[in-house]
Amino acid sequence: MSKNLANYRRVYSKGKLLETEIPSNPMELFKDWFEEVEEGRDPMEVNAMTISTIGKDGYPKNRVVLLKEFTTEGFIFYTNYASDKGQALSHNPHICISFFWPQMERQVIIKGKAEKYSEEKAIEYFNSRPRGSQLGAWASNQSSEIKSREVLENRLKELEEEYEGKEVPKPDSWGGYLVRPIDFEFWQGRPNRLHDRIYFEVKDNHWKFKRLAP
Repeated sequence: MSKNLANYRRVYSKGKLLETEIPSNPMELFKDWFEEVEEGRDPMEVNAMTISTIGKDGYPKNRVVLLKEFTTEGFIFYTNYASDKGQALSHNPHICISFFWPQMERQVIIKGKAEKYSEEKAIEYFNSRPRGSQLGAWASNQSSEIKSREVLENRLKELEEEYEGKEVPKPDSWGGYLVRPIDFEFWQGRPNRLHDRIYFEVKDNHWKFKRLAP
């Protein structure tokens, strides 16, 4: 089976990224871009990001998760520490995260090192989640094999009865990661495939940027 995609083409012309418009700190540029997408016509899942980890088998693995916070320190997301991604990060904390915002013809690629985030912050965020999501964190032994969908649904019913009228505590195996960035690449689509690519890295304890050929 094959499908030729050679004719999938579009012209990128919605923006530009010039040196005269770039702040000295890449987190400021990320914040500006994020808010522009957030304020656009279709901001759905603006915080969706692809994270890439390296498993014990030596292979990279990508998946989409939701960014829950970003600060001057880096990017925060939450998961089950026993999941595939959690086990991979325990083995190798090096990580790549990326954002693709097609409505703005932009993407951002960030390499960094992941570390477990504050337990206090994890509890605070867990308590803010919808009750169904809280129970779901208990119902699913993430990434483990299960016999059927019914296993999950039955477990959820049991938990609903167990915690009826009670607060749902955060599981010990569930928490956050902070990704501390070591470099950024900002990509803005431009006509004729001559895209803008601006790369940031730390030199002498300061962020420096340069332009890359598309």
